[in-house]
Amino acid sequence: MLCTAAAADLPLLGTAGHFTGWLCIEHPGAWGGDVIGDEVLGPEITAELAARTSAAQVRPTLIRRPGRNEFTGTRTVLLVSSRPEGSWCERFEITDLRQLFDIDLHLVDGPAPGIGVRVDDPVVLVCAHGKRDQCCALLGRPIAAALAADYPGRVWEASHTGGHRFAPAVVLLPSGLTYGRVDATAAKAMLAAADADEVSLTGLRGRSCYPPISQLAEVAVREQVPADATALTVQPDPAPTHDPTVAGAAIVTHRDGRRWRVTARTVPAAPRQASCGAAPKPATYLEPAAIEQLPALSRAQSERPTDH
Repeated sequence: MLCTAAAADLPLLGTAGHFTGWLCIEHPGAWGGDVIGDEVLGPEITAELAARTSAAQVRPTLIRRPGRNEFTGTRTVLLVSSRPEGSWCERFEITDLRQLFDIDLHLVDGPAPGIGVRVDDPVVLVCAHGKRDQCCALLGRPIAAALAADYPGRVWEASHTGGHRFAPAVVLLPSGLTYGRVDATAAKAMLAAADADEVSLTGLRGRSCYPPISQLAEVAVREQVPADATALTVQPDPAPTHDPTVAGAAIVTHRDGRRWRVTARTVPAAPRQASCGAAPKPATYLEPAAIEQLPALSRAQSERPTDH
């Protein structure tokens, strides 16, 4: 059974990978089982790049243009900050993989550094990493092709982004909005909404800059309250709870001062495979337990600085 079929009944909320920085490296050839493995980049590059991306907490990702493309010797690289506020994406080209080591990856923690060309239109990553899980190749590549036909130059097939059981898995950069189980119509609506500074809710798993409970909280509030793409921010709520079914809570704040406390609970599910060909194992999912509106902040309290 395909892993997507085994996970068809699992809710999507709070399942996005948790990353606030991305290093996307064009590699048009075949990919190995690992995101960056020796068989793809070579042992010297792999070890050093893995150490650097881990130290900077940046997600390394291989990308390639949809369709068949010959390698010209020049690779596009995207350096992306997906923080809750002040996100950005810069693009540049390299001709030698060792040029990646000239980049200070900690730059993703600050404003756009200007080391590449600023990318203002949202970029789309569609997981198509068949060596990692066949569902991504079977379901992801047609979505990438359909999007690329309407949005040339903005769509990339990508290596594992997390959650192949929710394929087709799609990430918007630099926002980090992550989607699953999207068809071509939903994917095009997702990108059209992003271009209008809005958020499509169809298939939305969460925003990668947040941990799972905060991801769930943002989406739960968006389902009830109209809000543009940057209107909401989320902070974990450390208040203790005595309910053993509650996994945690988060505070969602609108830029106009409105606030909500969203609690989440963990729900057990029947065992099932997490990847194609894997043995079944216990599964759980998150769901909202309660959404409570809190007293609004004053204008002065709710104003947030930005480095856009």
